[in-house]
Amino acid sequence: MSSSKMTIGNNLLRRLKSLGIDIIFGVPGDYNLPFLDQIEDFGGIQWGNNCNELNASYTADGYARIRGIGALVTTFGVGELSAINGIAGSYAEMVSVVHIVGTPPTTSQISSAILHYTLGNGDFQVFANMYKEVTIAQATLTKENAVEEIDRILTQCLLKGRPVYIGLAVDLSGYEVNLDSSSIKPLNLSLVRNPKNEHQAALENVLDLVKKAERMIVIVDACAVRHDIMNKVLKFIEHTQLPVYVTHMAKGGIDEDHPQFRGVFAGNCSTEQVQEEVYDADLILSIGSMNSDFNTGGFTYRLSQKKTIEFHTYHTKIFYAIYDKVDMRELLPDLTEHWPTDIIYSYKGKPYEIEKPILDSKHQYEIVQEYFWHKLSVFIPENSIVIAETGTSEFGIFNMRAPRGVTFLTQILWGSIGYSVGAALGAALAAKDQNRRVFVLVGDGSFL
Repeated sequence: MSSSKMTIGNNLLRRLKSLGIDIIFGVPGDYNLPFLDQIEDFGGIQWGNNCNELNASYTADGYARIRGIGALVTTFGVGELSAINGIAGSYAEMVSVVHIVGTPPTTSQISSAILHYTLGNGDFQVFANMYKEVTIAQATLTKENAVEEIDRILTQCLLKGRPVYIGLAVDLSGYEVNLDSSSIKPLNLSLVRNPKNEHQAALENVLDLVKKAERMIVIVDACAVRHDIMNKVLKFIEHTQLPVYVTHMAKGGIDEDHPQFRGVFAGNCSTEQVQEEVYDADLILSIGSMNSDFNTGGFTYRLSQKKTIEFHTYHTKIFYAIYDKVDMRELLPDLTEHWPTDIIYSYKGKPYEIEKPILDSKHQYEIVQEYFWHKLSVFIPENSIVIAETGTSEFGIFNMRAPRGVTFLTQILWGSIGYSVGAALGAALAAKDQNRRVFVLVGDGSFL
């Protein structure tokens, strides 16, 4: 192969490797075998063979939550539909996953041939059309568009924090395109700047309200974690010295031994102390909120919109006013920089504590829920990864004290039973060089 030529499959693999992917999960099938051969021959990326496509999608999701992006390969029709539940979960939970689907030969698609793995109607776009509802961007690669489309799709995957879909025909993965490897540029992952006037207006409005407040708090939620801005959030809370709470979906985002950490807030599911402190605030700075049923304690939030400022990825909401396209990823650092120095103060409240359960003596020889979840954290080392299954485990970790540096993986929003086992495999492989232990908390009929 000359230096100015590269196969479509190898170009895709080269891009995935540059994004930090070193394992691609999936299941072999008739229409993806040539691409799997390329994976086997490609230096720096391993093939992670799964027992079925659904597990592959869970595994890629778990891997992505640790590495920032994951990938899986399935075959057309039967394979991709087996994985669609997991991909939908990644979409709901805002996880960057690349789903590569091996599709039938281009000649067969053009002639509408009746092939296996199809509905027998000659429609080769029907499954890709289904995926439009659960992916942020889609592409069917051709000889002409492959180079540009690969870059577009992967850029959208990372910038939007959602899964994407790539259809790669069985006869195209080995097709050579003109591409000089020495002139390939990194993907442009720069964020679109906030509209200048709207950004400035939002900033000034927030600062005016901050100056009038007496009891401010910060609530950190899922979108702050998913969109990888926790370093900016941490700088903000440490600069302002404000008390901070996390939601169920953001648990582990702030170390629970941090001096400003006050607890997990989810409405009526929170401790009495947490509820009292949150509802007593006269200004709430909500960062990346996801007000789903389980994340809000069954919609038991009683946060007044009249005293809540919401920082989101694509807009900012100050009480009832919405500043469209004012992204928290740009606004929050600016707010930190311009925060009034005369209102920086150290929090004077009670230290955060987990209430020790009082156990009935009749249960002293039994393992009961109250004891188990309180005691479990003693056995989890710092910097571990904890995956909690939908159901009892997911709710059990809610008020469990998290050791320093622990990452929690759950599906609070999507809630697919069985997710934890596949996700644990992906997370373990993603963290294999980080010396991190992985704990899987699974039950309620989810394991088998």
